[in-house]
Amino acid sequence: MFIPNKIVFEKKALDYEIGKNIYEKFKDKSNIEIILASSNRIATHITGENRREKYVSGKKTLVVGIKKTAKFQTCKPSAHFQLPLVSGCIGQCEYCYLNTQLGDKPYIKVNANLEDILKEAKDNIIDRSPEITIFEGAATSDPIPIEPYTNSLFKTIEFMGSEELARFRFVTKFNDVDSLLNARHNNHTEIRFSINTDKIIKEYEHGTASINLRLEAAAKIAKAGYKLGFIIAPVFLYDNWRKEYRELLDMLYDKLSIDVLNDISKQKHSTIGFEVISHRFTTKAKNIILDIYPETTLPMNEDVRTFKYGQFGYGKYVYSKEQLQEMKDFFVVEIDKRFKNKEIKYLI
Repeated sequence: MFIPNKIVFEKKALDYEIGKNIYEKFKDKSNIEIILASSNRIATHITGENRREKYVSGKKTLVVGIKKTAKFQTCKPSAHFQLPLVSGCIGQCEYCYLNTQLGDKPYIKVNANLEDILKEAKDNIIDRSPEITIFEGAATSDPIPIEPYTNSLFKTIEFMGSEELARFRFVTKFNDVDSLLNARHNNHTEIRFSINTDKIIKEYEHGTASINLRLEAAAKIAKAGYKLGFIIAPVFLYDNWRKEYRELLDMLYDKLSIDVLNDISKQKHSTIGFEVISHRFTTKAKNIILDIYPETTLPMNEDVRTFKYGQFGYGKYVYSKEQLQEMKDFFVVEIDKRFKNKEIKYLI
């Protein structure tokens, strides 16, 4: 469970149940600093002389605020809208895109006005009717570690389960899913687990759950009848990568067990979703990563990568066309070999 060193309450956050509950839980903890902010300039409460120090401080800071913007951001291509429950993540993955996207906001923020957020979700569902509307709950966060303090995921899952034209999805690198197992999801929520080889997790995914714990949690989610997905990302092409990614897929198959896989097969229109995404980086991301992790061993040598313009107008360094094809061929064969009821949604 995430235990923050500091909790900052934005103005009006205590007007909401989530804000009040968090305050009551921590107000008497002498080892946790409580700040009732007079303004919403949170950066002033993140200590540190440089980016690295502020990053470390931010990762142990919980901000309780409210979502002020009524309209949700789009979330193409995987969903129609981002659902802004939480932003930021307690994990310290060296390669994470949030290092760039939330570079000056390394803290974890929970939005206390959940009722307002779900009301806006309802309005979007109505506007798009009779089409199904898909909401992504982890576009800028990993919401699982904060769930014990908010119950936001549970309430959102049940809300989406009650809406015929709504679907919800989120991804996590953590295993604290027990509180979600009895939610009335009505098969409207897909929970995905970000997984990687043991080597990559230990070297680059600091502060996250082990691969064993993630896969055990995935089996629980499958048994509870949720739609289940896995993001294998980022895929690194290093010595022995084929052997270790085969071992990862073997471990996944074993952890899910024949019983779980059979249950998934029996569920109507149910498959295990796979997304496989190769490692890439931008110049901006590399510079930020080197500020935060000056001793990183992440493979970020531009000379051995191919430069490619992305869909959002900036360039990134990717593996060569031949390497990417080799990676794609590998995962298509290896996933197909082990899983019958599956869908490979992305392989890039």
